[in-house]
Amino acid sequence: MPMTMPQSNFDLIVIGAGPGGYTAAIRAAQLGLKVACVEREFLGGTCLNIGCIPSKALLDTSYRFYDLTHHLAHRGIKATNPTIDLPTVMTFKDDVVKKMTNGVGYLFRKNKIEHLIGQARILSPGNVEVKSASGAATYSTKNILIATGSAPIELPKIPFDGKNILSSTQGLSLPEIPKRLIVIGGGYIGVELGSVWNRLGSEVLVLEFLPGILPPSDREMATALQKSLEKQGMKFRFNTSADTAVASNGKVKVNYHSGSETGPETGVEEADKVLIAVGRKPVTDGLGLTEAGVQQDHRGFVMVSPHYATRVPGIYAIGDVIGGAMLAHKAEEEGVAAVEIMAGKAGHVNYKACPAVVYTHPELAQVGMTEEEAAARGPIKIGKFPFTANGRARGMDDVEGFVKVIGDAKTDRLLGVHVLGADASTMIAEAAMAIEFAASVEDIGRAFHAHPTLPEAMREAALAANHLARQM
Repeated sequence: MPMTMPQSNFDLIVIGAGPGGYTAAIRAAQLGLKVACVEREFLGGTCLNIGCIPSKALLDTSYRFYDLTHHLAHRGIKATNPTIDLPTVMTFKDDVVKKMTNGVGYLFRKNKIEHLIGQARILSPGNVEVKSASGAATYSTKNILIATGSAPIELPKIPFDGKNILSSTQGLSLPEIPKRLIVIGGGYIGVELGSVWNRLGSEVLVLEFLPGILPPSDREMATALQKSLEKQGMKFRFNTSADTAVASNGKVKVNYHSGSETGPETGVEEADKVLIAVGRKPVTDGLGLTEAGVQQDHRGFVMVSPHYATRVPGIYAIGDVIGGAMLAHKAEEEGVAAVEIMAGKAGHVNYKACPAVVYTHPELAQVGMTEEEAAARGPIKIGKFPFTANGRARGMDDVEGFVKVIGDAKTDRLLGVHVLGADASTMIAEAAMAIEFAASVEDIGRAFHAHPTLPEAMREAALAANHLARQM
């Protein structure tokens, strides 16, 4: 097919309209650049359509149901035989997604960003081809930003079939609640989706290759969350690998092997559905990266400089496609920094201040170093405070969990904060701000915190780190 002549000269073409891509496009437009953004499906990318947003809608709905059926009667809120109408749950989730993606479209129109629908392919540092149902067109640009995100990893011996063996995407839209669900992978996606279906009535078993859930997390915090989820009914089997999964007559049999103190063990578990959540891989299919000279590592991630530049002048990349923590807010900050650098400004991302959240209940949120990481660099001090001693948590009847504050024993510099409890995802913002501004542990302990609130527990943990705790 002959190449079409380039259309519309742009200052920047962003490939991918997820949080990293659309945020970068908006910031570039604010800086006066002429911007286009290519997306082959829906605005919002994985996060808005099949990731962060729909999963949080399901997490919230499932917890409200669980709270109603398990926690509220002794508070005088009684309901007789409450039930789940799953189609309505899914309609609500889809409506949330639609409203959010429509919002991105509005922002594109407001900022005069051209939305190019189709599959992008980089022809050269200054030219991008976009193929759609109506044909192909080539667009010229000064800069290209790759923001194509990631997709679920498929196990070679247990491929997705979309019906019985599911990816995280398919795990968001089940037509009925499975009686038994096996989740392969104990990372945040597996734990979150497992908790959704557990609260809605499924018997959930998580198989994890490593010795515990949430490998990047502080070990004490992850273990505490695991115990909480076990009390809610979830089951875990660690040091375990799934070997094969065979679907037959509406059931799936998973063959596994485990390591133990007595030696290797093998076994079979049967379930209605199997959810694979063993990680994510970069999406680079069809982009023409090799032909364009863009370098990738052995796992397929695009290699970039600290300024998000590939080795090809004029081509940049950000977000999941470059690796690191696969978080929407990380991609957003990288997108902003990348376009500010293109515009001659001093774009920068402080990864030490990037929070991470597991949206189970209780939630687990963290920012900065884990206890293990901090201890490896030198002497530390730790303060903890339980929500059982927090007045607001008592009033909410939601006292599970605690706050851990980690500081440098010599300088009092705040190194990390970990929160396990209700609304931890909101509380962690204070800690992220504190680390961004290089605060001390004392700064958090001496700062005003309204009473009664959950964040008071963070203040008390900070005071405890300096042996100044007033309530314990």
